[in-house]
Amino acid sequence: MTTMPYVLWLDDPTSVGNPLLGGKFASLAEMVGAGLSVPHGFGITTAAYRYFMAASGLVDEARRVREIAPKLALHEIKEEATALVNGIKTAPLPADLEDEIRKNYALLETRTQRQGVPVAVRSSGESEDLAGASFAGQYETFLWICGIDEVLRNMRACWAGMFGDAVLSYRQDGETVISKGDFGICVGVQQMLEARAAGVMFTLDPINGDRSKIVLEACWGLGEGVVKGDITPSQFAVDKVTFEITRKKPVTQLEEYRFDPSLGGVGLTPIEQDRQDKLCLDDDHVVRLATLAKQIEVARGAPQDIEWGVSHQGDICVLQVRPETVWSRKAAARVVSAQASPVNQVLARLSGIRVSQPVAKSANS
Repeated sequence: MTTMPYVLWLDDPTSVGNPLLGGKFASLAEMVGAGLSVPHGFGITTAAYRYFMAASGLVDEARRVREIAPKLALHEIKEEATALVNGIKTAPLPADLEDEIRKNYALLETRTQRQGVPVAVRSSGESEDLAGASFAGQYETFLWICGIDEVLRNMRACWAGMFGDAVLSYRQDGETVISKGDFGICVGVQQMLEARAAGVMFTLDPINGDRSKIVLEACWGLGEGVVKGDITPSQFAVDKVTFEITRKKPVTQLEEYRFDPSLGGVGLTPIEQDRQDKLCLDDDHVVRLATLAKQIEVARGAPQDIEWGVSHQGDICVLQVRPETVWSRKAAARVVSAQASPVNQVLARLSGIRVSQPVAKSANS
């Protein structure tokens, strides 16, 4: 049995840059280590994932699926992976692993002083660390998950997402990423920020690569609409040296993503009329966010793609950090699919490119 930890907290000094947390969560641990505001959370490590796969007898089937997937069409990949995905979702968890996760969720409840604290359950893959890879939108994320039983269920869904058709068919430089190694996955469990406003920002202009600018997209409520591309956000550009706001592009926003009690989860809810035409960020928050973005870029030594949120009290939190890869690797296409990555959704909006809609997509695709 492995001696590597099954759970690591973001504020554990050993978490900074730790590969057991995968790309996204290791980056968040760096932000915590740098003293930035990040919601409380812990990672169910890649060691936990590998322990489960070995204990459940699924390692050989996972290897078979990885080997055959590059030769198959998308619908064939899904068929080949069905038995594996079902096994990941239903095989018994090792008792010591389940106990460790339950214990740490209870600790999160204590630290947040909130029973059944709502969390985001996010995939954080080792393959995200490959140079130039941009897995945004390929792995699973589940919002406003309450209670340990639901956390465990959605953790399994994140593990199973490693073998979804989007991940198994993802290519970099013409080669499927899964052919580059046996990658594990961490599952991040992080307190939900009840955001007044949220969005993404880039430490360059994603349209022309201008590194003297910081570009922000923002919306009322949770940032899910910006990431998914189904809410048109307000846009801001800031000079990286003077922090002068050089562009504002406000939009009317009729709906926002937030917790909807009638759904028991996150959904689109109407915005009161007096907020619909009002900018979700004032100038002070725009400049503070741009200052934060520059700080992160300097610390990480390269342009960054950052998800952020602003609480109802006006506090800024960092939610995700990853290297910007789109500008350096390919030009924006004329038409961007609605299933493209969140970064390409932003490129489409900034360029005025039409976003094509898929014919149909099942809830489990």
